[in-house]
Amino acid sequence: MSNPSAVCCFSMLRHLSALTLFIFFVTAGEPSTSAAVQDHQQQLDYSPVTHFQQYLRINTAHPNPDYPSAVNFLTALASSIPGLRSQLLYFTSPPPNKPLLLLTWPGSNPSLPSILFNSHLDSVPAEPAKWSHPPFSAHRSSDGKIFARGAQDDKCIGIQYLEAIRAIQISSPGFTPLRNVHISFVPEEEIGGFDGMAKFAGSQEFRDLNVGFVLDEGQASPTDEFRVFYADRIPWHMVIKAAGMPGHGSRLYDNTAMENLMKSVEVITKFRDAQFDKVKAGLAANSEVISVNPVYLKAGTPSPTGFVMNMQPSEAEAGFDIRMPPTADPELMRKTIAEEWAPSWRNMTFEIVEKGTLRDFMGRPLLTPTSDSNPWWSVLKEAISKAGGKLAKPEILSSTTDARFMREKGIPTFGFSPMKNTPILLHDHNEFLKDTVFLEGIKIYESIIKELSSFEEQSLWNRLTISSP
Repeated sequence: MSNPSAVCCFSMLRHLSALTLFIFFVTAGEPSTSAAVQDHQQQLDYSPVTHFQQYLRINTAHPNPDYPSAVNFLTALASSIPGLRSQLLYFTSPPPNKPLLLLTWPGSNPSLPSILFNSHLDSVPAEPAKWSHPPFSAHRSSDGKIFARGAQDDKCIGIQYLEAIRAIQISSPGFTPLRNVHISFVPEEEIGGFDGMAKFAGSQEFRDLNVGFVLDEGQASPTDEFRVFYADRIPWHMVIKAAGMPGHGSRLYDNTAMENLMKSVEVITKFRDAQFDKVKAGLAANSEVISVNPVYLKAGTPSPTGFVMNMQPSEAEAGFDIRMPPTADPELMRKTIAEEWAPSWRNMTFEIVEKGTLRDFMGRPLLTPTSDSNPWWSVLKEAISKAGGKLAKPEILSSTTDARFMREKGIPTFGFSPMKNTPILLHDHNEFLKDTVFLEGIKIYESIIKELSSFEEQSLWNRLTISSP
């Protein structure tokens, strides 16, 4: 961990365009050099929108995300903000190609549980031919739309965190947070987070941060209300296999592999329909039910021209994507699969790969309360309201984010990205965010960071968090 090596000599209000950047010397073993950081410093100006565009132009899409360039850029940007400390962490075996950048704004009482604002460095691939502008150009249209992969998911919030701290220092000279404020930029979220946030959350470095509350990514809102997420659904990947007697295509058998598989598909479809009916009837949101979707079917004997049409296969299988809300009973679901979906008496076997747990370290459902029992929720709501924002009804996120790793530790965590009146375009072609929406988000985070970092109460949630593994 390192500190800025010099103090800026300027008036932030009158000479912002002439701001001299700090030089950060980050920990040894980083992929960047001080020269690389200085190169980025020379390229920076002090428009938050420009910073956002510069970050978006760094291609961090899988399968070959340019993490070093992203970390160099962010380190240079952070070094222009007085008081921010920088540290690079690695949790994978050599070569150290998956950096995690951790920034800290020290508080006056570091013994209090800290606040963590998380975002991820990586993004999903894009198909340039299907975009109206190159996906890593960060093109800004005449109506202010900034087109780029990662514009919504989730490079916006990473820059907003930093620019909000800069804005606080300008608008409130002398303000010092009561608690330590941490900002993390983690790798690998888009491919599961297992070499990123999962390893960070299980590390001694993370325990030393004494994190009491986390904000992670959310989603855009098509309405004028901001969305907030108190839980994620957890993916289960299920493969069921059926066995049966092989034979000539002209003969009839009982319990063939295909027959057994189709019986299971029918049972699973009925379960899916029952869950979907709740959504259609308005009894539950899509994210509040167990979704089951078939993703592949495999059977038959291949031939040079396709499949052998007069031969019944001895094996058949199907794959399903299951999404489990934290309110679901995982043991009951496993029992249903074993007894109804893939029963052994029908020559069926199954395999489930669970991409996470539905319970925290104390056995509680993996969700963060949105009630008075969680004082962090009250502070967050008030902070957004003070900034002129309105919150929609809290939701369970249909998909999965790194927030689940924090909740597994018992740490209250919300997903929140301040993007209102914006179509949901994460992972889509022509992903964009309007400049005005981006700038409004900075104002929202100014209020959030000030209120959360000044909050004095140590709640029961904090004490449970401190005792987590």
